[in-house]
Amino acid sequence: MRLSHTTPAVVLRTRPFGESDKIVSLLTEQFGKLTGIAKGAMRSRKRFVNSLEPFALVNLRFQQRSQSNLALILAADLIVGYRKLSTSLESISHAAYLVEITDGLIGEREENLAVYQHLRDSLCYLEKHSASLSFLTSFELKLLRLVGYRPVLENCRRCGKDRLTHAAREWHFSLVDGGILCVSCAHSRRDTLPLGSKAVEALTALQAEPNGLPLRHPLPLPVIKEMRAVTLQFIQFHMDREIKSAAFLQQFSASYSGPN
Repeated sequence: MRLSHTTPAVVLRTRPFGESDKIVSLLTEQFGKLTGIAKGAMRSRKRFVNSLEPFALVNLRFQQRSQSNLALILAADLIVGYRKLSTSLESISHAAYLVEITDGLIGEREENLAVYQHLRDSLCYLEKHSASLSFLTSFELKLLRLVGYRPVLENCRRCGKDRLTHAAREWHFSLVDGGILCVSCAHSRRDTLPLGSKAVEALTALQAEPNGLPLRHPLPLPVIKEMRAVTLQFIQFHMDREIKSAAFLQQFSASYSGPN
C-alpha cells in the first residue's frame, strides 16, 4: 500500500482534466510546490467541497506516484476559504497576482517553508485589510529575497558607489545586474529603468521590513508607481512566462487613490 502524506497547502491554480478530474497546483508547507490530479473533483460533493479553489488554504492528503510527475490528491479539507478576497474584483486581482508570481518564481518540489508562510500570511493580511500598492511592493521584495533574487539597492552594481555617500537625485535599475546603477554606469546598459532617489529610499525601507508589511507613512503616488514598475519588470525578468494577472491588476493601480 502506498504511503500517503498530509500537509497544509495553498491552492495556486486548477484546470479541468477530462470530464471529471482536475489538475491542481499547490504550495505546500512541507513538500514545496506540488502538482497533482484530483480524481472526480468536478463531480465530487464530498471530498473536495469548495476546497480546490484558488487562494484556499487546505489540509492536503496525497500520494506520490512512481510512474508520473503528478501526485494523486486523495483529499483536501478546507481550512480557510478567504471569502472576503472574492467579494471584489480589486481583491481578486491582488490575490491572483501574489499567487501567480509565487508560483512562477519557485520550482516544482523545491521545499521552502518561508515562501509558503509568506504567501499564506499575505493572503490572510489581504483578507483583513484593504489592498495597497506599497503592500504589493513589500510582498514582492520579500518574495524575491526568499527565492534568492534580492535586488541590490545599497550601492551601484557596477562601480560600487555607495548610495548614502553619493547623494544623487536619480539612479537607474538594471534587470541584468539585479540592482541600481549610478547615472554614469547606466550608460553602459541598454535596458535600465529610471529610479528617483525617493523611490530607492522607499524600496530600501520596504526591503528592510522583516514581515513584508507596507510603509507606515504615505508616499506620493508617482513614487509608488515608479517602484511598482521596477519590481514588476524584475520579477518578469526571472519568470519563464508572462504574468497574466499583472494587466488585470494594472487596471486598478492606474486609478488608485487609496492609502499606499
